[in-house]
Amino acid sequence: MSKTAITPTRAENFSEWYQNVITAADLAENSPSAGSMTIKPYGWAVWELMRDELERRIKAEGVKNVQFPTLIPLEYFNKEAEHVEGFAKECAVVTHHRLKIIDGKLQPDPDSKLTEAYVLRPTSETIIGEAMSRWIQSYRDLPMKLNQWTSVFRWEMRPRIFLRSREFFWQEGHNVFATAKEADADAKRMHKVYNDYMSQVLAIDSVTGEKTPEERFAGADHTYTREQIMQDGKALQVGTSHDLGQHFSKSFGIKFLGSDGKLEYAYTTSWGTTSRMLGSVIMTHGDDDGLVLPPMIAPHQIVIVPIIRDENTDALNEYATKVGSRLSAVGLRVLVDTSDMRTADKMWKWIKHGVPLRVEIGMREMESGVVTITRRDIGKSSQKTVSVDELVSGASVLLEQIQSDMLAAVTVRNKTMIHEVADLKAMEKGLADGKIGFFRLPYTATLVPEFDILMEKYKVSRRCLDDADPSFVFVAKSY
Repeated sequence: MSKTAITPTRAENFSEWYQNVITAADLAENSPSAGSMTIKPYGWAVWELMRDELERRIKAEGVKNVQFPTLIPLEYFNKEAEHVEGFAKECAVVTHHRLKIIDGKLQPDPDSKLTEAYVLRPTSETIIGEAMSRWIQSYRDLPMKLNQWTSVFRWEMRPRIFLRSREFFWQEGHNVFATAKEADADAKRMHKVYNDYMSQVLAIDSVTGEKTPEERFAGADHTYTREQIMQDGKALQVGTSHDLGQHFSKSFGIKFLGSDGKLEYAYTTSWGTTSRMLGSVIMTHGDDDGLVLPPMIAPHQIVIVPIIRDENTDALNEYATKVGSRLSAVGLRVLVDTSDMRTADKMWKWIKHGVPLRVEIGMREMESGVVTITRRDIGKSSQKTVSVDELVSGASVLLEQIQSDMLAAVTVRNKTMIHEVADLKAMEKGLADGKIGFFRLPYTATLVPEFDILMEKYKVSRRCLDDADPSFVFVAKSY
């Protein structure tokens, strides 16, 4: 068996493989703040590219950015009991405003206890709802479309980098409309924004649909979700959009004077996705040699590695830099690795970092005006020699092809991991036989006590109804 850069492999231990890919690609690490993560420069560069493209698409929908406080008065949560119940066990609460040295250690000063506690933001429907109740007076103020990029806090008991950490990064959108029809149409529209973005930018095909009543967001009339299938067959929920009806507007007094002169409650939506998307990229595209990045979110779309010897170091580095400048001039993100690291180590570094296209230039290539190129997504089978002119003129098209091929590969793999079953008995047999992936079966088949037993035994849950036919539901294990 050929040697791999990441051990254990995906087949041997998918969970440990995932953590080791993060380390090998220098994306992030566990923080001294228990349960939280520190995203390192390379990981943040990936996130910035993801964030900036999603923000562009969000703003194209007429949404404006805002920023609200991290600390939310506890009383705001008490106004929306149904919503709060879904987060209550995960809320971190601030109860004191000062520290004091007691028995030689800094501790909360007993005399500084707050008269009212504050919750570290788990989500912002409550505080944004309060502001909207002041900002909206008339039908002329509608629709109102707001979004913020921020971090939130949820006290996860089993944290994992990018997937579940106690502090994580996200965007959360909050829109307000005059009618129920407009609100639900908007929730579906923002869900489509996520669908298009994740397919076109992250190269991830997914199962999409509405959450069942048992699984929908606390306080929502409808929740639309995107369930991504990881290589180990588990579901990862990435990107949800909620039609909140009038629940929050009634709790927070979001009213408007209609064109008929009547005072009415508004209809609200919320929608969000998180840094969990980066975890989904790792688990969807990564291989046993490390990270594999779609070109659209790669900090370095091309890395150029001069294959040097002591006697030709300066000449090759200078030549490679010139080739890199030509590629940069056509709008590509290029890194020329002129570090003094051994050539073999450079190769493996950028393989593990997931750079979409690797360009190698040795003395012979320099003298002939050619380079050797290798695609990260399909490896050695793609290796070929081309002229520098051909590389410069064709690199953009090649990167687009890599992006397209990565999506196609995921789409094909997903089809093999969706299993049609007629009933619970057939699904249980598949689970007992160790079949991984999603099971698609009639939704009514899950509305019996036997399904609850299967949920507990096999740790599966309803992921969503099928967009194509809502009488069917997808069931899977999840992260």
